[in-house]
Amino acid sequence: MDVQQGIFTFGVTVISRFLMLRDRLLGRVGSPRPMDPAIGVSRHSIPSGRNRIDAVLVTHAADEVKASLLICHGIGETVEHWFIVQQLLASRGVASLVFNYSGFGRSSGFFTARQAELDAVSAFHYFQELNPSMQVSIFGMSLGSGVAVQILPQISAHCLVICGAFTSLRKGAISIALPKSLGFLVPLIWDSEDALRTNDVPVVIVHGDRDRLFPVRMAEDLKAACAGPSELVVVPGLAHNEPFYRPQIAYWGMIASRLI
Repeated sequence: MDVQQGIFTFGVTVISRFLMLRDRLLGRVGSPRPMDPAIGVSRHSIPSGRNRIDAVLVTHAADEVKASLLICHGIGETVEHWFIVQQLLASRGVASLVFNYSGFGRSSGFFTARQAELDAVSAFHYFQELNPSMQVSIFGMSLGSGVAVQILPQISAHCLVICGAFTSLRKGAISIALPKSLGFLVPLIWDSEDALRTNDVPVVIVHGDRDRLFPVRMAEDLKAACAGPSELVVVPGLAHNEPFYRPQIAYWGMIASRLI
């Protein structure tokens, strides 16, 4: 592992541990109890290289499932953060699988950029095998948007949805707090703007106009880069983490409608 990758891995590990501890103390982690008895919840352990990644599948009664969505979460989250979101999606006919990257939550191993991509590909194929007759779309939130876009050439996604996305990892780090003079410390990976130029999978970009980490301009640049069908939805009054901190059916219903 080179110096840049080492710094990135260390930074993600430290930041993620801090954010997850904060959220547990603030009670932001969702309950594993379903809101609706027709909603099914199951926990899965998925092989990913030498590691096993923890994942949660939430789905509705079989005749209610109309679409499938793999969720790549952000830097400070685990599967527990997404349980309410998954239930909202299930209520709109979307089965979803969210997984922890290696080194997150119950997943074994250590986080690296390459391992996160392998984890996402492994989770996608596993989800696909659970119901081969249904196409799987992929959703990336924040850091997860970089992972989701990067693995597109390795999977057969029905649709890509990215929320709170950055144009590239380096530009995203500078947008948050890193001085431009230190940008060289961030590895040149997860350049979503460049990757979308060769992608023909339909893309939906959702961004809050109160996102203080990544400006709406980044979402507009991603939309302009898309080679295939694309849509940009700017949500008024939405902050960066609100889609999973304060999940609303209006927001997730809107996303579900793009997948069905």
